[in-house]
Amino acid sequence: MAVKSRETTEKAALERVFGPSGWLARHHPKFEYRPGQLEMAEAVESAIENGQHLIVEAGTGTGKTLAYLVPLIRSGQRVVISTGTKNLQEQLFYKDIPFIRKLFPNLRATLMKGRQNYLCRQKLYDIEKQPVLSGLEEVSLYGQLREWESRTRTGDRAELQDLSDSSELWSRVDARRESCTGQKCPQFERCFITWMHQRAAESNLIIVNHHLFFADLALKQSDYASLLPEYQAVVFDEAHEIEDVATQYFGIKVSNYQLEELARDTETTLKLKGIDAGEVLSAVRELRRRSDLFFELFPSGDARTSFDNRENFLEVHRGAYSSLVNALIRLETELMGVKDRPEEINNLARRTLEIRQAIELIMESRDRNLVYWWERRGRGVFIEASPIDVSSILREKLFGRIRSVILTSATLAVGGNFDFLKHRLGIDTAREKIVDSHFDFSRQAILYVPLHLPDPRDADFTSRAANEVVNLLKATQGRAFVLFTSHQQMRAMYERVRPRVRYPLMIQGSAPRTALLNKFRSTPHAVLFATSSFWQGVDVQGQQLSAVIVDRLPFAVPTDPVVAARIRQINEDGGNAFVEYQIPEAVIALKQGFGRLIRSETDRGVLGILDHRIVRKQYGKIFFDSLPPYRRVERLEEVRAFMQECT
Repeated sequence: MAVKSRETTEKAALERVFGPSGWLARHHPKFEYRPGQLEMAEAVESAIENGQHLIVEAGTGTGKTLAYLVPLIRSGQRVVISTGTKNLQEQLFYKDIPFIRKLFPNLRATLMKGRQNYLCRQKLYDIEKQPVLSGLEEVSLYGQLREWESRTRTGDRAELQDLSDSSELWSRVDARRESCTGQKCPQFERCFITWMHQRAAESNLIIVNHHLFFADLALKQSDYASLLPEYQAVVFDEAHEIEDVATQYFGIKVSNYQLEELARDTETTLKLKGIDAGEVLSAVRELRRRSDLFFELFPSGDARTSFDNRENFLEVHRGAYSSLVNALIRLETELMGVKDRPEEINNLARRTLEIRQAIELIMESRDRNLVYWWERRGRGVFIEASPIDVSSILREKLFGRIRSVILTSATLAVGGNFDFLKHRLGIDTAREKIVDSHFDFSRQAILYVPLHLPDPRDADFTSRAANEVVNLLKATQGRAFVLFTSHQQMRAMYERVRPRVRYPLMIQGSAPRTALLNKFRSTPHAVLFATSSFWQGVDVQGQQLSAVIVDRLPFAVPTDPVVAARIRQINEDGGNAFVEYQIPEAVIALKQGFGRLIRSETDRGVLGILDHRIVRKQYGKIFFDSLPPYRRVERLEEVRAFMQECT
């Protein structure tokens, strides 16, 4: 009798989980056999077993989370799973992991978030010693935190459902690295960060988000200890976001908020430690003045702005810049001059030095691999230096070091291949797989492209497109997302449409994102006007969302400093940035936006794109080749007829 190969044995083991009569069929109330789910699980298992990288596009409804969880757990290796958001991270940990533990009862998994999400016990205790609380509300909140601290096992602020995102008190007691004294802290053995690291070191699966993962990867090239224990493989869920997140963490950023936090933390530390240091306080006051004068030089605006003119800026404002640098030097000197200084003072001096070095790099560096820019957000001013291309960084620090990296998302392929993704992320070799969606898109959705509208760049496009939106909303009885690539266009369209429809209209910015989504879900026939943050990571199932209308092909704004620098670099290297970068980016964005509509087998609806370039331009074929096989229509009557079928 022939001995069964290892591959055949492993495939049979996975079929016993994912097959028509397998474990999932017996234990999952909504299970339906999906060949693509089993295929993905087999691909993940093979990649982990053979130490290969893997790229998998798996559409909504594939069951991709379980398709990678099962083979990861079976491997016995320590694996990091990185998700696009904290919400997805918590869903994986609190919903999917408990379910799969029924199959793998010995599974040990840990949820890890950024340090600012956790309470610092020492900071909480220190506040009790000095009168630093202001107002009855803050005193009451402090009492709640003390009571919670005595019983929580994680110290995760997510347990405090009523805690405001902007809580001033929480920012003074969280466990951020900048103020941590590590093993010298009296609470080190009881520290929630210490406990989290210990749990991670004992776990098979470590659940993080992209921001924490790349913060850790960036730390590995600095003098600071890694956040994550050693691991053999990593899975990126929502992997289409990796380039942007990596760009953020391998860059350098300074803001007026950082300087104010430094000043505030210095004052608080001196008070809590009972240190009488008049010269330090004088240096803090000077830093505040110089910071205000420097950051006020950046004019107001609502978009990222290129800072290529730094030499001209310094010619005019050298005095304000030098005064800020000197104020930081003075504060560092005064802090280091404190007699018998505790470790908290050393931390403050180190932070002061790091901020000064970051400002000097941003303002004076001539590194052509970086793009320099600034942005105002509310009262904050941020100046940054970002890598133009992260492919070489990721090739060296991620794909060249980790045995197996698995990338998955519903939107990775462009024109049926992964060439764009591999080039942008520095992936030289990887197994590749596209798993077809379980949904019948040709039956469940139509794609409406009105050819009578003008080019989106024409002056009368907005008014004509507004008429089309009104007609579409009447056909769908509201129940729609109307998505835009710019805030200005969103507001202009909203003002034109609002008086002409009887459905409840909402607009991004009128309330926090989560509150808007909850209101949309609970309001019959609601319509939400929104921009990029609603193009992905939003799940509204059922008739409540029956249309997704996109005003134009979502090409990235070419004047954005990072986008402009990437375009310029590709063209200077002899490439064609429009073909190699701008079109693929827009394809992935459009796939994400359209992906909001069909979230289950019973969903039906209309996808509308008011940009006829997708039909009339040669590059439109790439978009159609990348989208699911929606039935395309060009007449509003066909939309009305389809919606009547859906009711």
